[in-house]
Amino acid sequence: MNQKVFVIFLVGPTACGKTKAAIELAKKINGEIISADSMQVYRKMDILSAKPTMKERQEVAHHLIDILEPTEEYSAALFREKALQYIEEIISRKKIPLIVGGTGLYVKALTKGLFSNNGKDEQLRKDLAKEAKHRGNDYLYERLKQVDPKAAEKIHSNDMRRVIRALEVYEISKRTISELKTEIEGLDKKYDFKIFAIERDRKELYRRIEERVDRMFEAGCLDEVKRLLGMKLSHTARQALGIKQISEYLDRRCSLDVAKQLIKRDSRRFAKRQLTWFRQDKGIIWISAGEMNSSGEIAAKVIDLLGFKTEKEKRI
Repeated sequence: MNQKVFVIFLVGPTACGKTKAAIELAKKINGEIISADSMQVYRKMDILSAKPTMKERQEVAHHLIDILEPTEEYSAALFREKALQYIEEIISRKKIPLIVGGTGLYVKALTKGLFSNNGKDEQLRKDLAKEAKHRGNDYLYERLKQVDPKAAEKIHSNDMRRVIRALEVYEISKRTISELKTEIEGLDKKYDFKIFAIERDRKELYRRIEERVDRMFEAGCLDEVKRLLGMKLSHTARQALGIKQISEYLDRRCSLDVAKQLIKRDSRRFAKRQLTWFRQDKGIIWISAGEMNSSGEIAAKVIDLLGFKTEKEKRI
């Protein structure tokens, strides 16, 4: 097949092997990596976020890593804005953008687009919530059916958060949320893209997660968290796995061993949520890493599925 300029995604749960496989893939296809990770953007959060090493970043160009202080907020909207800029720049260099990470919301924001109406009215929300409480959920739902029947078809009558949001958008913009959502632009408006996800046997994944947590402590994550807790962390940064658990240890509310076990448990739960998120996207191509012995094999499988020629093959 003719080789097109693709935007390639390599996603999956924590500790599945995305980082090393992505670096091997980028080398083979002349690509540059854009991180779709909500924590790797933060400076001073190297161990907790399992960033690529400096050596790995020298081998392949990485973007959206170490761009914010832990005191700053990050969001899907900011990720989308910056990722689109880097995609353009990478393509202009005749290279292939490779989006790598496990933050499903960020991947969706980039591929599907984001609802652009960010108008909020906290007082209006409170007033609508009071109406629901006094008059019942059905009263607000009937209002939604009158102003935006298409949205009402997709929202359950008891899902008051979404009902209130749809009514809020209508009151602020005088346009329905259904109408505004038709204006959302996904990545396919401009680029061809494919999403690959790495899948491992659950026991194997959990083993890798536990080994990663052990390595985090060996690498000095205790000192890293101490430094981070000395700052006024943003809401986003405070969500990093390990901060809450190690904070409890530092406050003498649990032992070090209990803190480790809590991080392992919460990491397993996080991986399960990531898998659930990605499995909802029927367009994702799953790659079973169970029978593959190296990151290079995973990269080769992606290339085979894409029908790409590697840089080495193109020179032959």
